[in-house]
This record gives sequence, structure tokens and C-alpha cells, in this order.
Amino acid sequence: MPIRKFILGLSVLLLGGCTMIPRYNRPEAPVPAAWPESAAATAGPAAAPSAAGLGWREFFSDPALRTVIELALANNRDLRIAALNIEKMQALYRIQRSELYPSVAGVAGADNYRVPQQLSTTGKAYSVDQYSVIGTISWELDLFGRIRSLKASALDQFLATVQARTAAQISLVAAVAEGYDVLAADRDALHLAQQTLETQKISYDLILKSRDAGIASDLTLRQAQSLVEAARVDVARYSGLVATDKNALDLIAGTPVPANLMPAGLDSVGEEKDISAGLDSAVLLRRPDILAAEYQLRSANANIGAARAAFFPRISLTAAAGLLSPQLSSLFDSGTGYWSYSPQILQPIFAGGSLRANLKSAKADRDITVAQYEKAIQAAFREVSDALALRTTLVDQLDAQQSLVNALAESYRLSEARFNEGVDSYLGVLVNQRSLYDAQAGLVATRLARRANQVELFKVLGGGI
Repeated sequence: MPIRKFILGLSVLLLGGCTMIPRYNRPEAPVPAAWPESAAATAGPAAAPSAAGLGWREFFSDPALRTVIELALANNRDLRIAALNIEKMQALYRIQRSELYPSVAGVAGADNYRVPQQLSTTGKAYSVDQYSVIGTISWELDLFGRIRSLKASALDQFLATVQARTAAQISLVAAVAEGYDVLAADRDALHLAQQTLETQKISYDLILKSRDAGIASDLTLRQAQSLVEAARVDVARYSGLVATDKNALDLIAGTPVPANLMPAGLDSVGEEKDISAGLDSAVLLRRPDILAAEYQLRSANANIGAARAAFFPRISLTAAAGLLSPQLSSLFDSGTGYWSYSPQILQPIFAGGSLRANLKSAKADRDITVAQYEKAIQAAFREVSDALALRTTLVDQLDAQQSLVNALAESYRLSEARFNEGVDSYLGVLVNQRSLYDAQAGLVATRLARRANQVELFKVLGGGI
């Protein structure tokens, strides 16, 4: 009983003892505690939910878009790779953790050899046959926490991979939404170009008849033709963009997206839910990519403990027990028992400075990951600040762009009426029509930018799960 208690106590000491890992302290975030003044003013209504607490199914209201996102989550290869990386890191962690426990193995073998005459004690050559069944057990006593430090490092690497997969999912959801909106906007632009082409064809045909009747000039006819050809160019360009947008969406989804799920235009896509960024930039610390960077930092910190423990002795226990016999038929007879016990202590005495260099390298790795962690926070802070700064300006820009379209539409109507009455030349119609078309195309681009800003804000604030 005392021996059992001693073994149990030793096991608890070895498996739960202290390590030489430095105490971990999260670095101070190298960014202001609040958003910039220009961004804070657009942080959103306080009653709106935060992005981190809002799932993508609640944020995106359009059923077709949600279905496409689900297709991407099930079929996207990048996300699949991220999930497989989790399985890989989990297996590596289990491998490292297993070194804390004794390793048991069994081996059966035969050893047959001839002793030459000159080495024989009898002066005659003879043959030796030996058969064995032996079980071995080996265990490194982790008195100084080297193995536990490596296990802690592997665990943090695994947790970093889990967070990286979550970050990849958020990015994928945002990428699908952005690709979906781009396709919708290009379809709106294509529809606008097609409408303009039809209108210009009608005007061209009327001017052609007027020219043939001697009323309109060749210059007016060529000016009308230029509008037709410009519209044809845009129809061809946007037709190509729509086709490539579909291909891009299929690639992101990882499978062909059914035609009935494709957007007809921006008006057919439901608006996203309003979200709030809050007033405190500490929300960034909950972003999966920031959490992944912090787990990488913790892993590097744990490696310092392993490097420190390398200065101290490594104690290994190896034991073997089994059966040995000169004949296979008598291997399991009485009197064939065998055992051996080989404790070993390895104490580094002179290693050419490699142990100190290894410790210095581990500390440098920790300092590098601190800088990477801080850089990730700074990058996240800028992403959110930029998205917030654009939020209100895009709303104002959209309102101004709509007013510009309305004003140019009236200007175009008046110039066309003056031309029909013979007051002005066709040049005024040409200029106003082109200005109106550009303003309408700009309105589509501004609507797309506003939707993209909303999706970007949702992503950079850590929403999407």
C-alpha cells in the first residue's frame, strides 16, 4: 500500500507540477480605447445589436443570399482546408500530450547467429538460437516541465487554428455577400445600358428619317450614332462583367449557384440589418483573427518554458520484462522469465552554447508574435475606423447622387424638347444624355459601395457566426 501511494503521489507531481513558462500577460492594445471622433459619430444607434453578437442569418435578410451562403459554407474549399487544419493540429496536440504518459510496447523476435571458432571458448564454432517475447515500458519524468510546456504550446496552436477557421468563415460569408451584390449591381448597369441603347436607337432612326427628308444634318446623325455605339460598348462590357461575376460567385460557393438564386438587381436584394460598433475599441479583442494571434503569442510564450527546462536533467525510466529461450518450443516453459530496469539521467554539461541560443531564439519568437499581435489589432482598428468613417459619407453621397440623377433627367428632357422644337442643336441633347447616363451608372456604383460598406463593417467587427 505505501508503494502504491508513493507511485500515485509521484504521478500527480509529474503530471500536474509547475513549469518554467513565463507568466502570461496580455499586451496592452496599441490603439486608442475609443474610435476616432469622425468614426465614433457613425458608430450606429445604441439600440442596434453589435456585430459580434449577431449571426449572419440575422444580418442578411434576403432568403436567396442566405441560401447561397449556406452553399458556400458547405462547399468552399478554403473553408474545408481550414477545418482540416483543425483536425491536423488536434492530432499534433494529442501526439505531444501523449509524451506525458508511459510508452508501452511489445516485441517478439528470434536471434540466430554463428560464433566462429576463434571467438569460441570451447575452440569450436557453434550456433546460438534465441527466441524472445518482451514487453517494454519507457517514461520520461517531466520534473522540470519540458513536456508540459510543449503540450501547452501545442494546445495554443490548436486553439489558434480553431479561431483561424472561424475568421475564415466570417471572411467567406462576407465574400459571398460582396460577390452577390457585385453581380446584382452589374446586372443593374447592364439593364441601364440596354435601356439606353434602345432609346438611342429610336432617336437615331428618327434623325435618320429627318436627314433623308432634308431636315436634319449629317452632323446631327453622326452625333446620334455616337450615342448608339457608346451604349453598345457598355452593353458588351457589362455583359462580360455579369458572366465573370457569375463565375466568381460559383468559385466562392464551391459549386454552381442555381439560376433561381441569382439576383436580378440591387432592388431584388434585401437590406442588411443595422448594427452598432459601440464606443469602445475593446470589441476588437473578440475578433477571431485577433484571438488567433493571441493564441500564437501564448504558444510562443510556452516554448520559452521548454527552452528553460532544457538546461536541467532529463530523467528517463526504461524497463523490460518477458521470456527468453534457446528454443521456440520451450519459450513459454518455466525458467524463461527475463527482466531489466534502466533508469537514465541526462544532464547537459557542454553544448557549445546551443541551449542558451535556443532560449534566446524562443524569447525572440515570443517578441515577434507580440509585434504580430499588436499589428493585427492596429490593422483591425483601422479597418473598423475606415468602415465607420465611410458609413455616413456614403449615405450622403447616395442622397446627392440621386438628386444629381433627378436634375440631369430634367435637363435631358428639356434639351431634347428644345432640339425637337428646333431651338438648339443636337449637341445639347448629346451632352445631357451622356451626363445622365454617367450619373445613373454612378448611382448604381454608390448603392453597391454602401452595401459593401455595411458588409465590411459586419465583418471587421467580428460578426458572421
